[in-house]
Amino acid sequence: METSLYPLKFEPILKDKIWGGTRLKTMLYKEISPANCCGESWEVSGLVGDESMITNGFLAENNLNELLEIYMTELVGEKNYEKYGLGFPLLIKFIDAQDNLSVQVHPDDELAQRKYGQSGKTEMWHVIASEPGSGLYVGFNKTVSKAQFEEAIANGTVEEVLQFYPVQPGDTFMIPAGTVHAIGKGVLLAEIQQPSDITFRVFDWNRLDDEGNSRELHVQEALEAIDFDHQTDNFKVEYQPQLNKTVRLVRSQYFNTSLLEFDQPLNKSFVEIDSFVIYMCLDGQILLAYGDERERLETGEVVLIPAEMEEVQLLPARKSKVLEVYC
Repeated sequence: METSLYPLKFEPILKDKIWGGTRLKTMLYKEISPANCCGESWEVSGLVGDESMITNGFLAENNLNELLEIYMTELVGEKNYEKYGLGFPLLIKFIDAQDNLSVQVHPDDELAQRKYGQSGKTEMWHVIASEPGSGLYVGFNKTVSKAQFEEAIANGTVEEVLQFYPVQPGDTFMIPAGTVHAIGKGVLLAEIQQPSDITFRVFDWNRLDDEGNSRELHVQEALEAIDFDHQTDNFKVEYQPQLNKTVRLVRSQYFNTSLLEFDQPLNKSFVEIDSFVIYMCLDGQILLAYGDERERLETGEVVLIPAEMEEVQLLPARKSKVLEVYC
């Protein structure tokens, strides 16, 4: 009977949103609902109630948390298990914004732990597709005090103080917890984040739901969570794409992400990182070779390489683009 771990694939957890669209279906090949307003595809999640279910191999129909209880360090690595225990340390998503997301902020670890018993939410975005004029709102375009921002919320002038970044495919942003932000309409992106779903909305573009109601705002919670000393930072990640190379995008205490664009086989060794590795296929068709086995990875698919696997080979059928993520 098979007992060793192998590259794991999961059933996407699809979430309809008031701002969602159809590109998770048309560009990433997800089976969205007939409502055609799918905003998020949770690809790898250990959050209670939203645990990712394995779809391949002898572990199919088990969820990620069940595997973590059984395999522990073999799945996530010794340092991650010591730090996070039986909590999976990341949440991996694709997001399609057909309309603007609410202007929001997430708490840092200290605030989230003190008030909610959870981790904070630092995240990063990598743009997959964008429409002309579309972009992301991250931080402020000038120094704004807590009192001034509270006044802007009350007056409905929040947009006037937000920093707007026009974007194109490949643009990458690091969003520390405590940063005011919103994904703008027309953007499809990959999101890597801490495993938290705590969101404080401060402005929702005066939008109403199907019953004519505004969505709930969390102004006082947001004002407590915002790091007003760093809202004018530059949140865009600068990098130079290189064909057939591993290009570093983000290194942080929470996750490390690189970009791989390649049309030749790549040999990947994980001996030194003591972590699982996640590959998000943004475009292409790849075979993951490990020993005598193969696992196919196509556009829109995500795979988790367990920590006990020390190496894989990535064999592209054509020019391919993936994000490589580990802790």
